[in-house]
Amino acid sequence: MAHHNGQRKKTRYKFKKALRQRGLAPVTTVIQQFEIGQRVHIVVDSSVQTGMPHRRFHGKTGKVLGKQGRAWLLEIKDGNATKTVISRPQHLKPQKY
Repeated sequence: MAHHNGQRKKTRYKFKKALRQRGLAPVTTVIQQFEIGQRVHIVVDSSVQTGMPHRRFHGKTGKVLGKQGRAWLLEIKDGNATKTVISRPQHLKPQKY
């Protein structure tokens, strides 16, 4: 049998939405703007597959580095390494202070 190692393996419960949150998110999530240096949370929206960050970064908080097309560049600490994550705004939520 083939070995299955897709991008979304082991995400059955991680990407699951609450009952009343199912379906597409509002348009305001698509047009959000962020300032460079702003802190944002990565919360993957499973109804939008484009620009989805890797499941490893779900629930992490990063700093906005800039914009790349429709997506945002984020700086994330992953263990001792600093990584750059490319994500669409549907999967990002601004941090509240």
